[in-house]
Amino acid sequence: MRNVLGILLAGGAGQRLYPLTRDRCKPAVPFGGTYRIIDITLSNCVNSGFRRIYILAQYKQQSLSRHINQGWHMMQRDLDEFIEIVPAQQRNGNDWYRGTADAVYQNLYSFEQEGFEDALILSGDHIYKMNYAEMLEYHRDNNADATVAVIEVAREKAAGQLGVLETNEEGRVTGFAEKPSDPKPLAGDPNSSLASMGVYLFKREVLWKVLKEDSQSPESKHDFGHDVLPKLIKEGRVYGFNFRDINKGTAKYWRDIGTIDAYYDANMDLVSVIPVFSLYDRNWPLRTNAMQLPPAKFVSSGDGNRPGIATDSIVAPGSIISGGTVRRSVLSYGVRLHSYSEVEDSILFPNVTVGRYVCMRNAIVDSGVTIPEGTVIGYGSEIDRENFVVTDGGRLVVTSESILMMQSLKTGLTARAHTANALG
Repeated sequence: MRNVLGILLAGGAGQRLYPLTRDRCKPAVPFGGTYRIIDITLSNCVNSGFRRIYILAQYKQQSLSRHINQGWHMMQRDLDEFIEIVPAQQRNGNDWYRGTADAVYQNLYSFEQEGFEDALILSGDHIYKMNYAEMLEYHRDNNADATVAVIEVAREKAAGQLGVLETNEEGRVTGFAEKPSDPKPLAGDPNSSLASMGVYLFKREVLWKVLKEDSQSPESKHDFGHDVLPKLIKEGRVYGFNFRDINKGTAKYWRDIGTIDAYYDANMDLVSVIPVFSLYDRNWPLRTNAMQLPPAKFVSSGDGNRPGIATDSIVAPGSIISGGTVRRSVLSYGVRLHSYSEVEDSILFPNVTVGRYVCMRNAIVDSGVTIPEGTVIGYGSEIDRENFVVTDGGRLVVTSESILMMQSLKTGLTARAHTANALG
């Protein structure tokens, strides 16, 4: 697909995923044990035959850049294939990216050097499998100025979260509202709405025109959903492409993982017995930075009384489960779980160490964190609420700083208890 240019937006600050995005941008957050979030969209591109991709980055991009350089170097530039990260350069003034449309506009100079007919604009923080070639065929068959990938969702999930479209019988978009509080229902289904997936195809000349016009509008937020698409719907031919999961006949799986709870749920979907989104589909391989690590290992405790086991879980290479138990969890590479510890319904990032006699559930543990011996996390204690980020869904985010705070609090409580006892 050398006449299509992929533009992947990876510049968002990811504030709703904080503190997971404290040291990395959202597309670089680990996912599914061995992947980063951006790997899913990049795999869709490569599997669809699109091998010319620019990644527009802005915030905390070092981790992302390292991952792309080490894990996605299979492209051949001399064959006109590439995956390149383009950092924000303030090429058109002193502003950083002011919105999704402005991010593309500020890099028009780079894109103009490439010969292509259509631009495929993607988000780097969604989980789904999709053959973009099918969308391209639909886009060209309709001679569309722009095509938006759409999916039916429950109205309550769309409210305030997703862009909502209206289409006629031919599939042409007749209305668009960005994150409305009261989404327009589908005809014949008052409980569902038609939502944008954040996947757009534009004719090259149309994209250039609308972006240049938008850049000159002082009232614009310079966002595709909020500004560009509503204007183009009134003036041009915009169509909605109904999402087709590559697994024909199964439920359509698409997740916007912009919040910690949504991120947690998407990971937990993977450990289902028969997950809708499978990591093991050889017909649609998911690529990543395959690190050179030994296999995962499961051993009994030193006294032989406690086996190391993991059930309904994903355990990445380099991990050792030594006399502990893991249930319904996702363990990234290099995790070490010591004897007599139990981890349930949790996500452990790379190189996490869990000490002996730890009990933990409903937690997301950041990279490199060491959980001290005897720690209890996720059981609704006052210590949980005082030291960890706790979501509306009751999930906890554990960082090195929060562990230090917890230890300081325990030390303070112990010292006060000793003082009280000494005073009688």
